[in-house]
Order: sequence, then C-alpha cells, then structure tokens
Amino acid sequence: MQQEELQLQNQLLIAMPGMGDPRFEQAVILIARHNANGCFGVTINHPTETNLGDLLDHLKIASCNHELASIPVLQGGPVQPEQGFVVHDTDRDWENTLRISDNLAITASKDILADIARGRGPDNYILTLGCASWSAGQIEEEILENAWLSCPIESSIIFSTPFPSRWQNASQLLGFDVRLMSDLAGHA
Repeated sequence: MQQEELQLQNQLLIAMPGMGDPRFEQAVILIARHNANGCFGVTINHPTETNLGDLLDHLKIASCNHELASIPVLQGGPVQPEQGFVVHDTDRDWENTLRISDNLAITASKDILADIARGRGPDNYILTLGCASWSAGQIEEEILENAWLSCPIESSIIFSTPFPSRWQNASQLLGFDVRLMSDLAGHA
C-alpha cells in the first residue's frame, strides 16, 4: 500500500510533548514550502531577547516609530540563525518574497524591514531569525514517528495570540489540548 503524500505548505506543525529535540520543544512551525525536495518553515512561538529596534539599529535602518523597539524577534529555527524572515499577511511582494497562500507570505530581504521602519510595511507581521528545514521525506518520517501534528493555519495564532499560548491554541484547532497528551507515543 502506497503512503499518501503529505502536503504541509500553509499548515502549522505542532510539536508533540515527547518531541525529544529541545530546539523544538513546544514549537509551532509555519510551513512555508513543502515539495519533493523537502520542507521549510519558521517557528512562530519562541521569542528571543532581541527586538525589532535592536535589529533595525544593527542593520542601520532608521525608524522614527519607537513602538518597533518593543516588538520581539522570534527564533525561527536552528538553520541559518543569522538570516531574518518576515511572515506577513499582505498580497504585496518585496525583493525576496515567497507566497505561502493568497494572503500569507514570507520575505527574507532587507527592503521589507525598511518599509516597516517607515510605516509602509504590512499591517500584520512577525520577524524570525533562522528557520527549520527538512530534507526530502524527513518531515514525513518524523510525523509517522509521532513527533509532530499538523493543522490548517489560523492567522490569529500567527499574529495575535500571545507566544506562550500558541502551542496549546494551535492544538485546539484539532479539537484537543496538546498539554494533556502523554509524552509517550506508540504506533497502532
């Protein structure tokens, strides 16, 4: 019997309690691309001590909006930790924008940060440093090993749910509370 191919683009991955990899403990990952070559996404619920103001200063991007200084930067994953990614909900594209769906994209170029600093960026966005990626077939194997659940994207989880609540709220999209699951998983 041939296994049905999973399509995870435009989905959230929810780490199971028994994940075993501390880098992804209680992680919620937005999958931006999933194809025959593998899978790429960013963690949307692990804030760092860096904020957007610090990042703009580091990149020498001027901003007169002092509220930007308090916007946290998230740890997007262990791959390319120096690379920034902006997840946003506009149909506008910047220099390096990857469309996830009709109303959701991820941009990895400095021009979006300059527009955010000038007040011309997207209304809703999060910024991550680093990403998560898997080689061909790797994420499918991890799902079969009960390391992850997947669910459809809910924009409120990405843009407005407090970071500590995103893991639980994402699982509730599937009809249960992941906190109540055992960290021991089995196979039927």
